[in-house]
Amino acid sequence: MNQQQLIQKAREYCEQKGVRFTVQREKVYSILLQHKHAVGAYDLLDELKKTEDSAKPATVYRALEFLLDMGFVHKVESDNKFIVCHHFGCSHPVQFLICDKCGDVQEIQSDGLQEKLDKQAQSVGFVISRQTIEAHGQCAKCQ
Repeated sequence: MNQQQLIQKAREYCEQKGVRFTVQREKVYSILLQHKHAVGAYDLLDELKKTEDSAKPATVYRALEFLLDMGFVHKVESDNKFIVCHHFGCSHPVQFLICDKCGDVQEIQSDGLQEKLDKQAQSVGFVISRQTIEAHGQCAKCQ
């Protein structure tokens, strides 16, 4: 799916959910779509300021909070950065492979990992509300 198709899909998804995909939210999402790597909030702010002189950190953080809540982006916790999710609209566990050399982030789906984690959590009476697993290393290009 290209950038315009994802933006349109996001608009339609918001409409179905009865929430507003404001101009600011769309601009932040559009900036994220232009990046192949995870991006920090202040880097997003710098790019947003190119077209929005009055943009403030709170503008970006509010947009990111919305985008996270809607499942349009994921947060790479270990780097405090954000990356687009290309298959939003479904609830899914997240696993990332993060290249420490070039910054590339790949989202993967590990078969059986979620079930095993859920089973282990249940055995100790724990209920998982969300799950993100991050593995750091080097991608094929950087090895």
